[in-house]
Parts: sequence; structure tokens; C-alpha cells
Amino acid sequence: MPGVGGKSILTSLPPLSLYVHVPWCVRKCPYCDFNSHELNSEVPEEQYLASLQADLEQSLPLIWGRQVVSIFIGGGTPSLLSAKAVDAMLAMIRACLNVLPDAEVTMEANPGTVEAGRFADYAASGINRISLGIQSFNDQALQALGRIHDSRQACEAIEIAQRAVQRVNLDLMFALPQQSLLGCEQDLKQAMSFQTGHLSLYHLTMEPNTVFAKYPPSVPDDDISAAMQDLITEATTLGGWEQYEVSAYAKPGQRCLHNMNYWEFGDYLGIGPGAHGKLSFHDKIIRQAKLKNPTSWMEKARRHDGSHIAEERIILAEELGFEFMLNTLRLKAGVPSTSFPDRTGLSVLSIAPAVNRAIHRGLLEPDPSRFQASPLGWRFLNDLQGEFLD
Repeated sequence: MPGVGGKSILTSLPPLSLYVHVPWCVRKCPYCDFNSHELNSEVPEEQYLASLQADLEQSLPLIWGRQVVSIFIGGGTPSLLSAKAVDAMLAMIRACLNVLPDAEVTMEANPGTVEAGRFADYAASGINRISLGIQSFNDQALQALGRIHDSRQACEAIEIAQRAVQRVNLDLMFALPQQSLLGCEQDLKQAMSFQTGHLSLYHLTMEPNTVFAKYPPSVPDDDISAAMQDLITEATTLGGWEQYEVSAYAKPGQRCLHNMNYWEFGDYLGIGPGAHGKLSFHDKIIRQAKLKNPTSWMEKARRHDGSHIAEERIILAEELGFEFMLNTLRLKAGVPSTSFPDRTGLSVLSIAPAVNRAIHRGLLEPDPSRFQASPLGWRFLNDLQGEFLD
């Protein structure tokens, strides 16, 4: 039975994914707040892979016997790794973990000429989904964003990725510096013309501790940004992509299974510098984070004493309602209400006051069988999620 009286008791464990962080980039983009570090020399592949194996080996007791349903190699710029390094990484992972034979294995990549030339080799090693950081097809916009590729390289990389794997995602941003509604439409049309199975379309935000936060560029106002969002929603729907999450659009059978596990409050083990994880046990759910600095993480991971772990804590029962809704309400269709006790170990009664408030405000659909944002709640998602902070 689900826990009562503030104690979480899980009767079964959720699906488990693996996230691998590759922290290096050729150049740090001015809008980026991810744990990425500019390279001053070659990627230290041998040292990185040895540290990654040490990190994974020390995590094994936390997930012993569990099956891994998806792998996501993110960054940074993972495509800076050689084909040989990626092959060794995946071989090591499969030797240590029980990975489903047909697991989704995604790799983030930049459209640079050198990286794109490796896509076929990555696929031969087991990568079956490539996520390309295109951001824009406008050369002026790319320059303003600090990207090191141009529109021609972006188009070439997409075509190379499509020949290498069957599942390709394009990352684009809108509300860019000096971008007009027409410019947004042109970017979107060009992205859609490649007919990839998945599109990720993000609103540019000024994240704290970034260059753009310190020196904000001139960007479209709220009205124009809203018009861009409406344009994206309408055009993708007409083109055959379904918006299934705040920023994710997919053709049938092309949803990102790894991210779906995040949004459905599944488990994930994170390895690599700065990687985060969420892991469930029958009597608790923990969050874990690794040291961010690549040099410190590589040095300490190989000590095999746990010193590479920056943080590990149990998610308190009173936090679980918000954590669950923060993820699941990002899904356009929401989730069955039964998934709350299944994934948190708590009774639905523990969040009943917040659910009732959200329904009363018209932010949540009044369907007892699902937790799903109403059209109003979808527009004001932060307000809806905030109801569960109490």
C-alpha cells in the first residue's frame, strides 16, 4: 500500500535510465548554463573513460539487478569524442549494466563538419538516436548565439545524421536576439523540411550566471514571443508533429523515450562530471549529483571512495508532490492519477488539497483518473506546478 503518515513505501520500482555527461565544448555559448567547459587542448579521452568506469562501478550497488531502458549521452558536446572512445564507452556500459537489447541510445551532437563525419561510426557502436544542436538556420542569429557552425553545416549535418540513424532530433530556439516573427517562421519551415521524427523547440531564456544574463541582448517582447509559440504549435500540428511536452514535438513512434522517463518520474542514474540522478528504493527516493569540475571529478572518481559525489540526499515526503508534478505536468496529456502512488509511494490523499485548489482555479482538469493541465493551466504552467509547493 502507498505510504501514509508521511512515509514513502514503494511496492515496485520505476524504469531506470542512464545519463552520461561529457563536459567539454569548443566554445561556451553565452546563453548556456549547463556544466560545460571550453577545451584548451584535446579531449582527455583515456582519463575520462577510466573515470567514467570508476564512477559507474561505484554506483552499481544502488541499482543492482535493475534493467536500463535508455541511455542519453549529453553535454557539453559529446560528439567531440572520437568514434573509438564512444565505442569503448558503450562497451563498458553494456559490460557493467543490464541494458535492454533495443534500448534507445541518444547522443547529443553539434553540426560541425568534424563531428558529423563520425555519425556513421557512432551508429555502428550502438548509438541509434542523434540529437543535433541546430538552434537556428540564420547565420546572423547563430553568430549572436555564439555558435561555431553556420547554416550550410547545419543542413549537411542533418542529412548525414539521417543516413546514419533512423531517429533524429533537431534542437532549435526561438525569441532569439533581433528575431522577427518571419525569421522564426523561416527557421521552423527549414527545420520541418527535413522531416525528422522529433523537434525540440525552446524559448531562449536569460539563465543566471550566463553572459546573456550579464549583458542581455535585445530580444522579442512577450507579445511577439507568444505569437511565435502560437505559430510553432499550429505549424507543427499541420506538419504531423504532436506537441507532447512543453518543448517537444514528435511524429508517431518518435517520442524521446529517455526524456519520457524523466517526465513520468522514472529513475535515472547520472555519471560524469556534474551529472544528476534520481533513484528509488522501497523505502526512499534519493537525488544525487557528481562534482562539476571535470578535473576534480576525474581525479576523485578514480579514488573509489565516493569523494566524487557532490551531493546525495533523500527526497522528503513533503517534497514529493511538487517533484512529481514539476515533471509530469510538463506532459500535454498528463499522467494517470495512479502513477502518483506508484512513483512516490504516497497516497493521492497527501496532495488532495493542492489538487482541489488547482481544479478550483481552472488550472487542472477535473478528471479523477488523470493529472492533466487544463488549457489555462498549460498557459500558466508555473502557477499550476506552484500549487504543489505547499
